[in-house]
Amino acid sequence: MEKWVYSFGDGEAEGRASDRDLLGGKGANLAEMASLGLPVPPGLTITTSACNWYYSQNRTMPAGMEEQVMEGLARIERITGRRFGDREHPLLLSVRSGARASMPGMMDTVLNLGLNDDSVQALGHDAGDARFAWDSYRRFIQMYADVVMGLDHEVFEEILEDEKGKLGYEYDTDLSAAEWQEVIALYKEIIEDELGEPFPQDPHVQLWGAVKAVFASWMNARAVTYRHLHGIPSAWGTAVNIQAMVFGNLGNSSATGVAFTRNPSTGAKELYGEFLVNAQGEDVVAGIRTPQSITEAARIASGSDKPSLEKVMPEAFSEFCGICNRLEAHYRDMQDLEFTIERGKLWMLQTRSGKRTAKAALKIAVDMAAEGLITEREAVTRIDPSSLDQLLHPTIDPRVTREVIGSGLPASPGAATGEIVFTAEEAVEAEAEGRKVILVRIETSPEDIHGMHAAEGILTTRGGMTSHAAVVARGMGIPCVTGAGTMRVDMRNEHLIGLGGLTLKKGDIITIDGSSGQVLKGIVPMLQPELSGDFGKIMQWADSSRRMTVRTNADTPQDARAARSFGAEGIGLCRTEHMFFEGDRIQVMREMILAESEDGRRAALDQLLPMQRSDFAALFEIMHGLPVTIRLLDPPLHEFLPKTDEEIAEVADAMGMEPKKLRERVDALHEFNPMLGHRGCRLAISYPEIAEMQARAIFEAAVIAARETGAAVVPEIMVPLVGLRSELDYVKGRIEEVARAVMGEAEMQIDYLVGTMIELPRAALRAHVIAEAAEFFSFGTNDLTQTTFGISRDDASVFLTTYQRKGVIEHDPFIQLDFDGVGELMKIAAERGRQTRPDIKLGICGEHGGDPTSIHFFESIGLDYVSCSPFRVPIARLAAAHAAIGKA
Repeated sequence: MEKWVYSFGDGEAEGRASDRDLLGGKGANLAEMASLGLPVPPGLTITTSACNWYYSQNRTMPAGMEEQVMEGLARIERITGRRFGDREHPLLLSVRSGARASMPGMMDTVLNLGLNDDSVQALGHDAGDARFAWDSYRRFIQMYADVVMGLDHEVFEEILEDEKGKLGYEYDTDLSAAEWQEVIALYKEIIEDELGEPFPQDPHVQLWGAVKAVFASWMNARAVTYRHLHGIPSAWGTAVNIQAMVFGNLGNSSATGVAFTRNPSTGAKELYGEFLVNAQGEDVVAGIRTPQSITEAARIASGSDKPSLEKVMPEAFSEFCGICNRLEAHYRDMQDLEFTIERGKLWMLQTRSGKRTAKAALKIAVDMAAEGLITEREAVTRIDPSSLDQLLHPTIDPRVTREVIGSGLPASPGAATGEIVFTAEEAVEAEAEGRKVILVRIETSPEDIHGMHAAEGILTTRGGMTSHAAVVARGMGIPCVTGAGTMRVDMRNEHLIGLGGLTLKKGDIITIDGSSGQVLKGIVPMLQPELSGDFGKIMQWADSSRRMTVRTNADTPQDARAARSFGAEGIGLCRTEHMFFEGDRIQVMREMILAESEDGRRAALDQLLPMQRSDFAALFEIMHGLPVTIRLLDPPLHEFLPKTDEEIAEVADAMGMEPKKLRERVDALHEFNPMLGHRGCRLAISYPEIAEMQARAIFEAAVIAARETGAAVVPEIMVPLVGLRSELDYVKGRIEEVARAVMGEAEMQIDYLVGTMIELPRAALRAHVIAEAAEFFSFGTNDLTQTTFGISRDDASVFLTTYQRKGVIEHDPFIQLDFDGVGELMKIAAERGRQTRPDIKLGICGEHGGDPTSIHFFESIGLDYVSCSPFRVPIARLAAAHAAIGKA
């Protein structure tokens, strides 16, 4: 029989950290901590395989699993001396999710499971604290009814707030045992009224209800959204962790908290975290109460008058520090820990590699390499390439005067400006309309995940540095300020009230500074960050590890300079058509297109030649000897033409034509399916004078740049949309003819390459023939994906999101390469091209050139370079290093 359940506790465990895929991250690390002899409440883990079985078998539990769970429970009972469901010494349980990838707050948890009308009395007697027992019972009813029975927790919050109002209380802790009993009676009454069934009293019914609910939460909307945003496969499933409860709400000698072994925002080597006295763990992460600092240094830095854990419980604090040091050394990474102190006794509830900002990740990796904990190559692999986007976030110019309207905790660095919105739905709508917004909430919940992703920044008036908003924002790289207690959110009237009573409404603009915690009125000037220090070291180590070079897609000097500053090693794609849209050029381009003879076209092209030559010379000089790949004109000609009646009238007037005649010419050039129409090399064959002008501009620019810089320029001229070798032969012949002429005129030898863009399936399949004429291939994966799937990238968003939501596809193939189809064509083309021309240069210039997962595939098929947009160059450099290290 398959083993579905693994036990841990009392210094022993059936699993280890290496069993992450089977036990999930939480279960594997609980087992590891137990094996290390750390104080872990005993428990058991139901495997991710059981979750997958549950979904594959129409939501039924696998045979034998129930018996294995009961055996595991018997072991917990022996260790704790308590019995599950017992009326005198009840064992209470926590039931938590635990996927192999951390998904904070996305799935469900049930605490205090096992309580009922009888055992709550026994719990109070055992603890010598009736108030604690009834508080725990109301927490359990509220959580279980929400997670398992489907009654929204807000229903219970309203009851509780009403009761506190009647009693004149501000805090939950003000309620007595008798008052909690009255609240519980109201809770049970509304459950029966709303759901038509009583709250379950049988602990075993409660247990299996909770287990099924945790499995079910793997497919809830927020978990699905989170997986989609973070590329986590749905097939992984979640484990379920069942542990003996320990209580942080057993009076003032008890506490619960969350901590990091290093600062997750800055990377500083300092214990960083928060705790609450007389509370349970959900209170800390939910942001319901403002937590206290763990260390005295952090308390002083924050200006808090609430005592630190270091002062309140020095013995537990000292033990906790020792465990933190031990776990960081054991895992060789910054740890994120959850703990509970029950009447002075420390219990460890979780450890995992902590989420951190990109800035912190760089510092931690560099520092740990210096400390000898990890190697330089390991330091490189510790940085998620995609996270480098965070480093490109602007910061507020320190020279400006700040109009501070509120302040909170600096939960996620960077600054953001946007319109105020108060709901996640409004944030998503604004993003779709192209508006930038700041999502303002009292506190965020996992249901807000879609709006948090859509927003430029997040502001909450409650919650700490480890609240849901803080953790998720840091993981996304979104600026965030939490716990802005100087501000108030009026959800009913959609107002944000700041210092001095300043009232802002939805749509007003604010700026948040996630590095200082300040909230500012209006738009504030920003500065772009400088990439140096730890970033420079990591990139230096990455560059020494990678094999592929990284180029950029750049059409302008501005893009080229930016790319070079980010470490680009040449231009992999210069789209010449982009140069024709600037200023007066579009008018000349239209004259060329609308000319009725070759002479007319050549006259217009003579005007365009010096413009193109100047553009190319600037790019060659900026790249200073690095390779520059220039693609000849690619889009169909109608894209350059006027479309509306107003535009046609304006162009006709400038050209001295009748608008009617111009409209007829525009209509004649219109194409029904331009993606597969008269474009690319087909234009160069129909109108060779266009390719000849571009080739002359390239070679004359190469002469100018070589003389200016003293460095030889080796242009790479790319012919787009080739499907037949004869197409390439024809266009290449025109290019070579122009090259000879320019070299003769300049009395200078210019080395150059002529190649093609592989963007048609036929070109990939006939690569061995095309390589007889092509000296390089550059994979245009944007069009290759379109032509392989037979779908338009511009229109596919209508149904691709539905495909992903329904599990038809895992990823958008225009964002992450389709390895099985498009990737297979690339592999065929690379192999066949090398058969004909062993030294053929192979690169990729589609959008996938900046996608880390796709870059791993490009390394596996031996491409020489990737090319991507300028701001993705650092990401590609790091991803190429990861791919090379992983392949070694």
